[in-house]
Amino acid sequence: MIRPATPADVPRIGQFIRELAAYEKAPEQAVATDAQLHTALFGPDPAVYAHLACDDVSGEPVGFAMWFLNFSTWRGRHGIYLEDLYVRPQARGHGHGKALLAELARLAVERGLWCVQWWVLDWNRPSIDFYESLGAVAQDEWTVYRISDAPLARLAAAAESTAAVSASESSTA
Repeated sequence: MIRPATPADVPRIGQFIRELAAYEKAPEQAVATDAQLHTALFGPDPAVYAHLACDDVSGEPVGFAMWFLNFSTWRGRHGIYLEDLYVRPQARGHGHGKALLAELARLAVERGLWCVQWWVLDWNRPSIDFYESLGAVAQDEWTVYRISDAPLARLAAAAESTAAVSASESSTA
């Protein structure tokens, strides 16, 4: 069973995120708090969404998908970006991951979105094999870049100093 997350699910989603981070060999990077997740999912301007996969017998959540809308300037349409897909190890092989992706595909088609896309770590062969079995295709021609932490702060400071110079130049003109 797949269902949209509710505010009561936030602690479980946080736990799933920490389990996923441990699986991806980066547990120290999972620092999101339940309060942050609650605001992102259910605050005044939610911009991220989550669905849970629940065990058919117990009804207990065994996995989740967290996603948000992206936009293609080339297509002129939104798509779904799947930030996280996780199913607990003991629940794998029972169709929960496929059901989560199928629900996102259903939402994309229903809403006229052009794609569902995500990243996968290059060493994660079980996930790669699973995604390819569904017809997903690796986008090997693209390289992901990220700027964060101190380099992000330095770049932001450069923009602030450029804005200050521009403001002072326009006031003297």
